[in-house]
Amino acid sequence: MSSHSRREEIRQIAARLFAQQGFKNTTIKHIADAAGVRSATLYHHFSSKEAIVDEILRSFQDDLFGTYQSLLTSSLDPREKLVRAIEASFNATELERDAVTIFENEAEFLGQQPRFGYLAERNADSRAFWTSLLAEGVDSGALRPDLDLDLAYHLIQNTVWVAPRWSRSDGASGTEQIRDGFLAIFFEGATPRA
Repeated sequence: MSSHSRREEIRQIAARLFAQQGFKNTTIKHIADAAGVRSATLYHHFSSKEAIVDEILRSFQDDLFGTYQSLLTSSLDPREKLVRAIEASFNATELERDAVTIFENEAEFLGQQPRFGYLAERNADSRAFWTSLLAEGVDSGALRPDLDLDLAYHLIQNTVWVAPRWSRSDGASGTEQIRDGFLAIFFEGATPRA
């Protein structure tokens, strides 16, 4: 196995452990044992436990924010931008379930360390992205003119990022089902059509 492949395998194992046990409760020895290597071997790939979680979170967020930026500058109509942004976010919760869980559970703790100052910046970037898309939707008439942008932002964020806790691996209440239900409620409401 190449050094790059081994590094990625260790990163994935660490992500699973951080998501399941918590960052503070996971030691380098836990990661090494799960990877079937000695602790010293991990230091060949990563300088610390913090370096591993940093790489996990940066990679996840860089990918997601790259998608967000593409949508923001696209020529899609405002409603379609919102749909695609919500879909991209739900897809991230499915594809990067461990990273999302780590972010949701550990961002406040990690954000206290200078190395993770970017987490607060990403939160601010996220708010700016979503409120911009929502405002564009209001301005275009795709969304109600009296829409509370801040409330809509929180509704989207708090639905999307906790979806991994609702969905199960057996397919019941899967991420796709939650996403589609959320999109229907967000755009069409919960009351019957007149």
